[in-house]
Parts: sequence; C-alpha cells; structure tokens
Amino acid sequence: MTTMESLIGLVNRIQRACTVLGDHGGADGALPTLWEALPSVAVVGGQSSGKSSVLESIVGRDFLPRGSGIVTRRPLVLQLHKTEEGQPEYAEFLHLPKRKFTDFALVRKEIQDETDRLTGKTKQISPVPIHLSIYSPFVVNLTLIDLPGLTKVAVEGQPDSIVQDIENMVRTYVEKPNCIILAISPANQDIATSDAIKLAREVDPTGERTFGVLTKLDLMDKGTNALDVLEGRSYKLQHPWVGIVNRSQADINKNVDMIVARRKEREYFANSLDYSHLASKMGSEYLAKLLSRHLESVIRARIPSISSLITKTIDELESEMDHLGRPIALDAGAQLYTILELCRAFDKIFKEHLEGGRPGGDRIYGVFDNQLPAALKKLPFDRHLSLQNVKKVVSEADGYQPHLIAPEQGYRRLIESSLNYFRGPAEASVDAVHFVLKELVRKSIGETQELKRFPTLQAELAAASYQSLEKFREDSRKTVIRLVDMEASYLTVDFFRKLPQEVEKAGNPATPTIDRYTDGHFRRIASNVSSYISMVSETLKNSIPKAAVYCQVREAKRSLLNHFYTQVGKKEGKQLSQLLDEDPALMERRLQCAKRLELYKNARDEIDAVSWAR
Repeated sequence: MTTMESLIGLVNRIQRACTVLGDHGGADGALPTLWEALPSVAVVGGQSSGKSSVLESIVGRDFLPRGSGIVTRRPLVLQLHKTEEGQPEYAEFLHLPKRKFTDFALVRKEIQDETDRLTGKTKQISPVPIHLSIYSPFVVNLTLIDLPGLTKVAVEGQPDSIVQDIENMVRTYVEKPNCIILAISPANQDIATSDAIKLAREVDPTGERTFGVLTKLDLMDKGTNALDVLEGRSYKLQHPWVGIVNRSQADINKNVDMIVARRKEREYFANSLDYSHLASKMGSEYLAKLLSRHLESVIRARIPSISSLITKTIDELESEMDHLGRPIALDAGAQLYTILELCRAFDKIFKEHLEGGRPGGDRIYGVFDNQLPAALKKLPFDRHLSLQNVKKVVSEADGYQPHLIAPEQGYRRLIESSLNYFRGPAEASVDAVHFVLKELVRKSIGETQELKRFPTLQAELAAASYQSLEKFREDSRKTVIRLVDMEASYLTVDFFRKLPQEVEKAGNPATPTIDRYTDGHFRRIASNVSSYISMVSETLKNSIPKAAVYCQVREAKRSLLNHFYTQVGKKEGKQLSQLLDEDPALMERRLQCAKRLELYKNARDEIDAVSWAR
C-alpha cells in the first residue's frame, strides 16, 4: 500500500473509530473536534441530478435507494475502506455493528428501513446521519457524505419549510473549512441554474474546496456538448471539472454489473468526438482517484494542526480520567484503603468549611452573634414581670402568712419561672448549629470530587455523619439545659444580701413606714428580679455558645466518622464492593473516556509514523 493510501486509510480508520464512539456529526451537523479536523467529501446536488449514480460508480456497487422525488432523506456518511485483493466485499452499519452485509441489495433495503425508522414512510427528512462502511479491494479510501438533494418546491406530504430545511442541513456540512464539496450538476441543464454550484459558490467563493461533476453527458441534445463547462469556460473552479456517464435506466433495470458499466463509461469518452481529448480525465474511476489524491494533499497539509489537536485532546482526556478516577481494585484490602482515603478527602473538606478555608462555618458564628442574642431579647420578661403577675406570684408564695421582711419565696418563684424561658433559646441555638453542621456535611460530600463516583458510599457517609451529629446535638442539648438548670438551682448569694439593706434603708425612722403591699413595693421586686435575669442572660449568652462548640463543633471535627470507621472495619469484601458501587452513568462516562483516549493515542502514534515515513 502506498504512503497516500496509508495516510487516507489512517484518516478513514480514525473517522470510523470516532463514529463508533459517537465522536461524529450529530443531528445538528456540528462535528466535534477530531471529526472537524479531518477532511471528508460532501456530495451536493439537486434532486435527480445523478448523485446516487456517481456514488455507486465510485463504490462499484449498486446499493443506494432509488426512485422519483426525494429519495435521500437522511445524510449518509459513507466510509470506503480499501482492502487487500482477494478479500471479500462487505458493508457494516454503525447501528448494526455486528452484522456484515455481503448482499448489497440488503444494504439498500437497510438504508431505506433505517430512514423510515426516523421519518416514517413519508417524504419527511431527518438531520440524523446513517453511518455505513464498505470494505472492498475495488474502492479507494474515502469518506463521502451523501446529502438530501436540494429542491425548489415542497411536494405533497412535505411541509412548506422542507426546501429551507434541506438547504440548512446541507450547509451545516459544506460550511466546515475541512469539507470538500462534490457539486453534482446534470449536463442536460444550464449550469447557471445548478443548485449545487450556487450553494458551493456561497460557502466556498474561491472554489478551493469545490470539485465540479457533470453527469448525464450522454443525455444531452444531439449537436450539443458540455465542453464549455468541462474546460472551465462557463464556470471556472480551481480544480478540473469531471464528466460522468451514468448508467442508463435500462442497465439499472437489468442489474448490469458495475464493472461493465465502468467499461462502457470509459468507451463512451474514448470514442466520443467531443470528449475523446479529455477521456483520461473523465469518468467515475478518475473522479475517485482525483478526490483521493486531493484528500492526501489536504491531509498532509493539515498533519501539524491535526497532531496538535490530538495532543491537546489527549491531555484533556487524561485530566478527565484523573477527575473521574481510575478503576477500583478487586481485593478487600485495597477497597478498604480506597474507602478510607475517600473518607479522609471528605473530612478534610468538611474541616476546611468549619475552620474558614471554605465558606459555611461562619454561619455558626452567626448563630451565636445574632440569632441567640436576638432570641434572648425577645423573651417575654416584660409580661412575666408585670405588676399584676408579680403580685400574683408573691401572694401565692406567701400562703396564709404574709412575708415579714422580704418575700424570699416570691423572689425564688419569679426567678425560677423566668429562668425556664431560657430553655427555648438554648435549645434553638443547639438546633441551629446542628442544621449548619448537617448542611456542611451535605455540601462537603458534594464538593469531594473523588466521591462523585460512588453514590452508595456518599449515602452511607451522609447517614453516618448525620447519625453522629444527632448524638452531638443531644449531648449539647443536655449540656445547655443543664446550664439553665444550674442557674435556677442556685441563686447568687450577693443578690439576696442586697435585699435586707434596701429594706433597712427603707425602714429608716426618718422615712415613712413602707407598706409592703403597695404597687411601689412590687415594682421594686420586679426590678430586682429583672436585674438578676439580665445578669443570668449575659452569662448564658457566653456559656451556651461554649457548650455548643464543645459538644457539637469540636466533636464533629474530632470524631464525625469514628462510628463509620468502626462499621467499615467489620465489613467483608462483598459489602465493601457494594459501598464502591459506582454510578452507572459515571462508569459509562469513564469507559467512553478511556476508549476515546485509546483512540486518540493510537491516532497520534499512527500519524507520527506516517509523518516520519514521508
């Protein structure tokens, strides 16, 4: 095989591999990176211009659907692979990868059936391509894209927009800078009316990418010829025009062998008075070789940019593989090590949130600095220490005997009942810290890239962390309630020592005797209790945060996953494997990434080998 055949064959193999991996033209016609960098040939022409005959002549097989009106209703990406002489010819479809077609009549039927699968048995079109590979010793290495024929009017059963829809679909292919345009025009029509040439001129005004093909030369009126076109006088292109003689309908109906048809075509040009001087540059065989030579020159010119693109893509795929993670080991020890490493990665991020390396931990400070003080201020002490309630509580505390000096029992009951109000803000602070910690666990799991592969482990880690946080919350709740109860169980002695002094001052002979049941007396009691409650409030405002941090935040940093570690250490190999059961979508993504990486590495090696052989 020549260097040219090797180079074009290489591109064909890369395109084929891209196609298998889905790295090919999509429904919108936008070709991804490597496909876009590799040249291919798009066959463009009006309906009934002879496109099918040209393709079949190049392939040497009768395999395309035929008929009147719009026949090609989906793009056909046709990859020709030249094989060694003596090897059997066969075809493969991308959607039927394990089936080899040796009967090309069945290939035609499958194209029709696959078209109908998307469009139905209508005259509708679809931009989703059909991918067909043909392996034969009688072809040249080429990738040809057969596109629906351009039309000027919609026929019955087609939407009015179909004319523009077909043109837009064709444009998505021929606008690509690496697309070679094979513009098919029938010789028995004025070249000025050619739909293919009109479109080619718009997307390739210099004609660098356009090859003009003139079909149906044998059907021109007697006494006329197409020399003005073929010799570039009517419409000049940078590449020579090629004339084609299609098989007659009678030959098609008789299933005349394509080899015989090619011989008849050669004889036509050799014996023609008009075209014999161009015979060596006419016909489907010459067209195939011309395209192949041009492809080889285009590929050679683009090798540096293709190599650069492949190298860049390999780097990106390697990075993605690192991001997705490598396959998991099968032995239990390695799996346990992997789980512990993943836990450490999560724990590190969780601590960064708490300690300020990542946002979120500041919300705990917000609980202590804003939420707790605001809750303490909202406690209903004004209502509880109202004159009416103080009278009621003090009177009930005295029983049947009035208090003599100071209403000690009344004071105690007022203070103890007031202190009960602190339970609410204390527990609310614990719950708020718990909520923040729980949210940080959720966030940290989501930010641990290594964990994204393992939804089961994520769920187990979250459940174990939440379980630990619940325990920390319960310990913290008990502690803060105990702080409140401690304040209620022992009142500050200095507070009571001040009360008799106030009474003595009030009982000075120089002042009138004070009635211990006047409103002023009860207001003084309310004021004294309020002062004491304010003092306790300040104390709790400082001690509740300390308790919450000690019982919840500190323990979360120290032992969030201790229980999980204990449980994991008891698991057998099968249970560990279940924890490392990856997301199927992510496994598929890694598999595809690995396949693409292998494809690009092989492409790099082969292109390098061909480059050095030049």
